Amino acid sequence: MKDGGLGEFGRIRRFFAPLAGSGGLDLRDDAALLACNPGKQLVVTVDAIVSGVHYLPDDPPGLVARKLLRVNLSDLAAMGARARHYLLTTALPTTVADDWVEAFAAGLGEDQRRYKIDLLGGDSVATDGPAVLSLTAIGEIAAGAEIRRSGARSGDQIWVSGTIGDAMLGLQALRGSHKSMPAEQRATLIRRFQLPEPRVELGPRLVGIARAMLDVSDGLVADLGHICEASQTGATIGLPQVPLSRAAQQLGAADPALPARLVTAGDDYELLFTAPSDSADRIRQLSQELRLPLTAIGTIEKGAGVRLVDGEGKEVPLTNTGYRHF
Repeated sequence: MKDGGLGEFGRIRRFFAPLAGSGGLDLRDDAALLACNPGKQLVVTVDAIVSGVHYLPDDPPGLVARKLLRVNLSDLAAMGARARHYLLTTALPTTVADDWVEAFAAGLGEDQRRYKIDLLGGDSVATDGPAVLSLTAIGEIAAGAEIRRSGARSGDQIWVSGTIGDAMLGLQALRGSHKSMPAEQRATLIRRFQLPEPRVELGPRLVGIARAMLDVSDGLVADLGHICEASQTGATIGLPQVPLSRAAQQLGAADPALPARLVTAGDDYELLFTAPSDSADRIRQLSQELRLPLTAIGTIEKGAGVRLVDGEGKEVPLTNTGYRHF
């Protein structure tokens, strides 16, 4: 279905200008204005998603918009920052109709209200290829308080929020797998893929507790490897300790090789962090306050790389450690 005729600037005026905050100047100027509060510093991240790679072409546009926003909010949370604003760039085929863009903007508006952020501006272009959607999120944190990947120390415990691997199973379900699973469980897995939950409350609460942190986007093992590389450490995680949803546990009971695949799957957007062992009580208390499972899954060690071990301490071989972009 072709563009209904609004064109680039018509779409901006009708669908996106209502999302602009005061610094966005009604999206009428070439740039936005942004202030930083005293004693704070800005945290900026950018992520792009591509049709057919990060979402399915027939996914509802409102969900696509919300996923795009949320994966960026997850990156801010992983540094302990609170989100404030974002910029948006869309590269859309000319066959994308105005009603798709309208639903996309409505999805952004829904999550803007939920996360209390606003749009500053961006760009829109046409493409002959698949749709490419890029969002730059801007957050704020006390100067010097950010949690980096490079802070892990030997002896730290490794923790992860939520459950791991559900997004991979959700994508499989969207593609026709797991049909015998109860409809409610199947829908939950699909939602984990289409609409991740960025841990925006957890991240800032871990400032002063976590030494290193990131979000699980490429896979638990691969992303822990990024922490180890930046921190010049090694790590061991216990496969039985990795938290799995009930649906994943049931599938794993029928396929014992599945849990090892789930720890290399991407798109979970849970927070993975390290903390001194004497912080365990504070972390468990935080888990209770936020009503969010936080699970200790391993230990940072001297050396390099990530080891995955079974319940008997034997290393579990992996054919790959996570999603590779190239």
